[in-house]
Amino acid sequence: MNKVYKSILSVSAAAVVLAAALTPVMVNAWGDSDGGRPSYTLQQINDGKLGDKITFNSISNGKIGDEKNFVGAKVAGANVSTWNANEIKVKDGETYTIRLFVHNNSPRGMQAIAKNVKATFSIPTNVAKSQTIVGYLDSSNATPNRVWDEVTLVADENIYLEYVDGSANFNNNKGDFKLPNEVITSGATLGYTSMNGEIPGCYEYSGVVTINVKVHSSVAAKVSKKVRIKGTKDWSESVNAKVGDEVEYQIEYVNLLAEQVKNVMIRDILPTNVEYVKDSTYLYNSNYQNGVKLADNTVTTSGINIGDYNAKGNAYVRFTGKVVDKSMTCGSNQLVNWASATVNSSSVKDAVYKDDASVMVDKVCEPDTPPETPETPETPETPETPETPETPTTIVATGAGTIVTGAIGAGSVVTTLGYYLASRKKLM
Repeated sequence: MNKVYKSILSVSAAAVVLAAALTPVMVNAWGDSDGGRPSYTLQQINDGKLGDKITFNSISNGKIGDEKNFVGAKVAGANVSTWNANEIKVKDGETYTIRLFVHNNSPRGMQAIAKNVKATFSIPTNVAKSQTIVGYLDSSNATPNRVWDEVTLVADENIYLEYVDGSANFNNNKGDFKLPNEVITSGATLGYTSMNGEIPGCYEYSGVVTINVKVHSSVAAKVSKKVRIKGTKDWSESVNAKVGDEVEYQIEYVNLLAEQVKNVMIRDILPTNVEYVKDSTYLYNSNYQNGVKLADNTVTTSGINIGDYNAKGNAYVRFTGKVVDKSMTCGSNQLVNWASATVNSSSVKDAVYKDDASVMVDKVCEPDTPPETPETPETPETPETPETPETPTTIVATGAGTIVTGAIGAGSVVTTLGYYLASRKKLM
């Protein structure tokens, strides 16, 4: 049964306040894979203008105003009416919530279920006074398959953005669902009662994806993440692997401050389908040119303390992971893991710097084969019958102690702003 959308005038007062807070969409701030999807009013949707088509975020006078303007930002913890849909002024040290509204516009409810719905945020990794975050929404049977919108964070000084680990969430009528950190790389699958990729049509099945980002104005460190198949030589940002393969990860840390930093913490967040190999963590720095094995196995949990570092001092942490199949889907699987360094000095407190690397696994699934049909026994011949007149034919249709280091080797120190943060490819 089709559901009729209520007039926007009957939407809750909070939603009306939210819609009023959104400013008109800027040119080119939103887009889609069709090069410009049409807009619909609530009345047009109720009149059947959409037909049997499934589309996302295309109502011009909906619950949040113009749904094409579906990505917004606000200070974390601020009242919902303070959403900024196009641009927000930000300050060093503050955390901001980024929102992505999700609405299958079809009024046909369970008769128009969007499949393989996924949300992705692209967070810039450069240092600049203006940082634009793009939110993407994908569905395999929607028209268009992908829609996107953006919000820009601006400051009076150069800033960079830190994604807050574990902050991704999806809220709908069924409650809150935690989303994986892959929401900022390869994307996170959404749903209604579970995150199975299926969202029916109409407002009652809509929801909001949120993430938090922290603003930093001072760049105190560089972190670079690499990966390779164990036993090979070359490091890269991504490798192809099979279930059962062991992969080696390398995290490089460089102190970019002109002062000593103390108790640098290194932590790596592994994806679901990679397991840490016990006793595989090694630390390399100027005191341990050939590496030292760390007894602490917490690099992928609480992190390890790699000591203190002078200006331009650097270190490498390496460990091994094993590819397992706990929740892989048929086809290509991108297993993204994040490395982070937390530093403290007289000028920065608990500053976190990150980079990621990927393991690509192609899972081949055997197609379902129907059971064999038993042979039909032969039927005995019947006597011939007399001819009858023709009738018309009917067609049926860890901790290594306190280490004050210098550079490990020539070329290992990053000195230009362009290399402050490791470049992260946008996996869209």
